[in-house]
Amino acid sequence: MSARICLALDLVDDAGLIAEYEHWHRVGNTDPAVTQSIRDAGIDNMEIYRAGNRLFMIIDANESYASASKAEADAANLAVIAWVAKMKRFQQPIPAAGADGSWHPMDRIFRLTEHPGL
Repeated sequence: MSARICLALDLVDDAGLIAEYEHWHRVGNTDPAVTQSIRDAGIDNMEIYRAGNRLFMIIDANESYASASKAEADAANLAVIAWVAKMKRFQQPIPAAGADGSWHPMDRIFRLTEHPGL
């Protein structure tokens, strides 16, 4: 069974930093070892959307994905450690995450397929 995971994070509200953050996420600018670690964790797709300085990440994970296993693998992966450190200067937690927060899980409150039509 696959899972969809949605996360939120804010960027520092600075146009130059936001542009640089987007630069690092363009094709060819993200370390392939980082994107491979995402795939290796059982993530089939990951998308990030931006509205102003607010980011939304949508993850489609397969049945092999486990957040604890991904966290453990990330902690041992020098490329991921370097990427996370690089991204920290652009990011700030959303209010719901608290001062130490990073990407914060979102709660689904609506799914069309659960509602009857006419």
